[in-house]
Amino acid sequence: MSGFDPLAQAGNKAKGKRPWFFEDREAERVINIVMALAQEVSVMRMRLDTVERLLEEKGTLTRADIEAFAPDKSQAAERGAWNQEFIARILRIVQQENEGVEAAGEMSSEDAGKALGLS
Repeated sequence: MSGFDPLAQAGNKAKGKRPWFFEDREAERVINIVMALAQEVSVMRMRLDTVERLLEEKGTLTRADIEAFAPDKSQAAERGAWNQEFIARILRIVQQENEGVEAAGEMSSEDAGKALGLS
């Protein structure tokens, strides 16, 4: 076993002051935890994809087969698309709120109808 200590590594942080993106620091912490978990789920999904592909191809596999697997261009594109869709689903509420803020200055068709006395 190598000298790698995952508990010690977990406490590592980048140099400099940590940037905060949300006014509510508790919300920021929750988002960071969720995104770390999302990253782990994504990695597990890619590893499962590797296992499935190798089993389809060979019918059996070893840990070395999994570690040595490199997706071809098509497989990498498929994985990339899955990952983008996964992140979009996780951040859907943020996206929708941003769209709501952007559209706040625009009048909805329902409000326009009311303003014109059509409803």
